[in-house]
Amino acid sequence: MLHVNAAPPPSLLLVQGDEELLAARAVDEAVEAARASDPGADVREYEGGALAAGEVAEMLSPSLFGGRRVLVIRSGQDARKDLTAALLAYAKNPDPEVTLIVTHIGGAKGKPFADGLRAAGATVVPVMKLKKDSDRVAFVRNEFRRHGVRCDDSAAAALLQAVGTDLREIAAACSQLLADTDGRITEAVVARYYKGRAEVTGFAVADAAMVGDLPGALEALRWALHVGVDPVPIADALADGVRTVARVASAGRGNPYQLASSLGMPAWKIEKAQTRSRGWTPEGLVDAMRAAADCNAAVKGGAEDRGYALEQTVFAIAAARRDGGAR
Repeated sequence: MLHVNAAPPPSLLLVQGDEELLAARAVDEAVEAARASDPGADVREYEGGALAAGEVAEMLSPSLFGGRRVLVIRSGQDARKDLTAALLAYAKNPDPEVTLIVTHIGGAKGKPFADGLRAAGATVVPVMKLKKDSDRVAFVRNEFRRHGVRCDDSAAAALLQAVGTDLREIAAACSQLLADTDGRITEAVVARYYKGRAEVTGFAVADAAMVGDLPGALEALRWALHVGVDPVPIADALADGVRTVARVASAGRGNPYQLASSLGMPAWKIEKAQTRSRGWTPEGLVDAMRAAADCNAAVKGGAEDRGYALEQTVFAIAAARRDGGAR
């Protein structure tokens, strides 16, 4: 990752990968670096698929008034051919007073554009999703290191087990721990912190629902809503719980460590999902996934009573497990 200092970022920067948090941070750090070298830098952002070649001409052409300019083009894989041709032509002789930042998720779509920027000498920041446990542990440790706090592997692993593998949730959990503790992050501190708060997380609601503990799921849900937990992450946790069990169940009863690579999730999460899958039928999981999808649409679509939508989803998941998808 780039670090802000007195020097401006490179003239060409390609942020490539599908991890949104890391991509956002890479862009933010590059923009901050530009502003650190010139506080009056002109920063403009565009979506690649909605931009025409002529619209960027002003930003990329030499300025009579000087000053640093920053052009951020997000989702570069969606850029049309006229835009990519213009940008690649520009990249052969970039203006030193301009910072061109392109984000690209990687993969086959728009690959010639990314390859062309690489060939032109763009600095590349890889931001692929973290698929290995060791990479996520390193991410957690680095999150604390950014704030001058040490965290060992066991504490990082305990945090991951408590909050899951979504990087935004992990980063938020690290910030919360820093705010709510004295800054000494150990496995015991993490365990103590989450033991006292497990009942107010969406994951606790999902865990109880997936094992058929309807009273426990409803109690956790009502308490979470009572203390102000946002309904959106609860809906996300319910969807993730159903989806994870469905994926793991379809993979069979293999060794979690052997399945980790093919499923793209940590072994501990697979082992947990294997336990949760007991008592479920494929038909029941289909019904549960449908209920979770409807819940997400209602909660994120502005339903009048989002708490009621969540409660009905908990009932629906419990019924899907109990009835096995029977009609």
